[in-house]
Amino acid sequence: MTQVDFYVLADDAPGDRCQLACRIAEKARRAGLRVLIHAPEPALASQVDNMLWTLWEQSFVPHGLLGKVDPVINPILIGDGSADNDEHQVLINLAADVPVFFSRFDRLVECVDHDETVKSSSRQRFRFYREHGYPLGTHTLS
Repeated sequence: MTQVDFYVLADDAPGDRCQLACRIAEKARRAGLRVLIHAPEPALASQVDNMLWTLWEQSFVPHGLLGKVDPVINPILIGDGSADNDEHQVLINLAADVPVFFSRFDRLVECVDHDETVKSSSRQRFRFYREHGYPLGTHTLS
């Protein structure tokens, strides 16, 4: 069963959910895991792609947009994961809804920032996962 973890930025923490997703993706990659960042809108996928190029000055994070890079050499993929069937380790959800395909992953990460709309939709997703018996974790980050 998929482990679901919510990472919540503390009220005084800088950044947003996209930066948080990048931080978590890089940590998972360093642990040897493959990551799919589910960003269903092309503009959001492009924003995350650009962040991964510029977030760390002294390191390169191998990544790319789904369908545009070789997934074998890019352990972090970004885009609409509903069309991808090969990834199954870590899913980072940036969509407002529960991804219908999330259960094929070992782990699902939900990123929550200061935006009230993001918080509200995150609460709805949390209830969904809890009602369906998925193991849940919550982590507050500063």
